[in-house]
Amino acid sequence: MSAYRTVVVGTDGSESSLRAVRRAGALAGACAARLVIVCAYLPPRADDREVRRAQEVLGDDAYQVIGSRPAEDTVRTAAERARAGGATDVHPIAVVGSPVEALLDVVKREQADLLVIGNRGLNSIKGRLLGSVPSDVTRRSDVDVLVVHTTG
Repeated sequence: MSAYRTVVVGTDGSESSLRAVRRAGALAGACAARLVIVCAYLPPRADDREVRRAQEVLGDDAYQVIGSRPAEDTVRTAAERARAGGATDVHPIAVVGSPVEALLDVVKREQADLLVIGNRGLNSIKGRLLGSVPSDVTRRSDVDVLVVHTTG
């Protein structure tokens, strides 16, 4: 089996997801792989039921999933964690879209051969709103998926 060349990891900025980023950074560093860190976000001006629902349900926490600036801040922080974990070739990107679709699109676009995700998706309210990212990407991915135990 050959080493992974391109690793994609998803983050929502939560401490749990940043644990997965650090583990992905360690793996990418050990394999001398390129690490692409992805944070999905919803555009703040979109006339979309999903955005309105996120704003209603999340209230003050909606900034975590709406708008590019928070997502860009999230991937910058995640890149620091990945480098601390051992990654040297790190590419943080913020992507418009739902978390699952964004991750799968980036995996395909970057020709990644591994997708890393934490076992705990978003916290309970966000998870109910946006769905289970770990479950959905594991089921739908065409590449290897490493589910990192990030809770407890």
